[in-house]
Amino acid sequence: MTSAAETAIRAGHPWVYADSVRELNRPGALGELAVIYDKRDRFLAVGHFDPDSVLRVRVLQAGKAATLDGGWWRSRLQAAVALRSDQFDERTTGYRIINGESDGWPGLVLDRYGDTLVMKFYCAAWLTQLKMLTDLFMAGIAARCVVLRLSRNIVALAQERFQVADGQCLVGDVPAAPVQFLENGLWFEADVLRGQKTGFFLDQRENRSLVGELSRAADVLNAFSFTGGFSVYAARAGARSAVDLDLSAHALSGARRNFLLNCADAAMAGCAHETVQADTFEWLALTKREFDVVVMDPPSLARREAEREGAVKAYARLAGLGLARLRPGGMLVASSCSAHVSAAEFFGAVRSAARGSQRGFKEWRTTAHAPDHPATFAEGHYLKCIYLRLE
Repeated sequence: MTSAAETAIRAGHPWVYADSVRELNRPGALGELAVIYDKRDRFLAVGHFDPDSVLRVRVLQAGKAATLDGGWWRSRLQAAVALRSDQFDERTTGYRIINGESDGWPGLVLDRYGDTLVMKFYCAAWLTQLKMLTDLFMAGIAARCVVLRLSRNIVALAQERFQVADGQCLVGDVPAAPVQFLENGLWFEADVLRGQKTGFFLDQRENRSLVGELSRAADVLNAFSFTGGFSVYAARAGARSAVDLDLSAHALSGARRNFLLNCADAAMAGCAHETVQADTFEWLALTKREFDVVVMDPPSLARREAEREGAVKAYARLAGLGLARLRPGGMLVASSCSAHVSAAEFFGAVRSAARGSQRGFKEWRTTAHAPDHPATFAEGHYLKCIYLRLE
């Protein structure tokens, strides 16, 4: 590899880009183990090879040589499970077990929803390991069902070369309905077969809890609501009302069901819940309604580097629209899941919008993803959230 790539691998970066590869001893096939040597021909790392990806090698083991046999894989799974062992009790049955590169499984995530496991591949190399992974997870984790989810860029390849499909149930019976699970004592459902990510946004767990703490006797707007997670937490905490705003009728139907799942809670029953199907930018620009808490958690606005500048402007515009709908003393909660937009850029855009609103504000805190989503390299720090309170 190039000297710069060597330095990056030694520093713990998990990717080797195609233009960093200087020499191959032979052409490699998808999913083969590629052993990487430094310029003195010493072992540097080993990882999955993909001849058709810009990320030519995704590192599995670096620094010290190892035999990647069954025992090695079991040990790596046990390490990921142990990392979460003291994070959750019986009040939370939905969480991430493997968070890709940051747990040493590049391009793979494994989420648990009760007794259902959802395994999602973001790179094609794992398709060559499908049986090994399924057997490993079923042996190491108590579950009744394993569902496979695939990133859009590998769906066609998976079907053509490996005869597997996105949303396919690999072990157990296909869930007849969305899977139900607990999060901090609240019931939610996850569409593990067709839903976004693996069916739910588990990475926002801590932010949902914080929004709940802020929502007692409040009128709450949950923009880009998906299935209403923030609103459910707000309602349990005693919110006076909660509006879920989303363009997707399917998502809003899920939000209504999540409220019904928790209707036995007296506080939930006392919250006036409303769903609004509309474009968030347009609705905020037209409405005159005011709120005590405004949550903005849009989907990624920059899926590639070329979209980064436009995304930063869109985040600033969104923040301005949200601030305009806040009552004095209200809280804006703004999130970004765009990996191509840095935390500094995103926070800067929101702060700039706040200054431009000519309303006094104080920054309460900034946060990131939940602790079951560790990040050990720069690109892994994708989720950022900022809380601003109007004076």
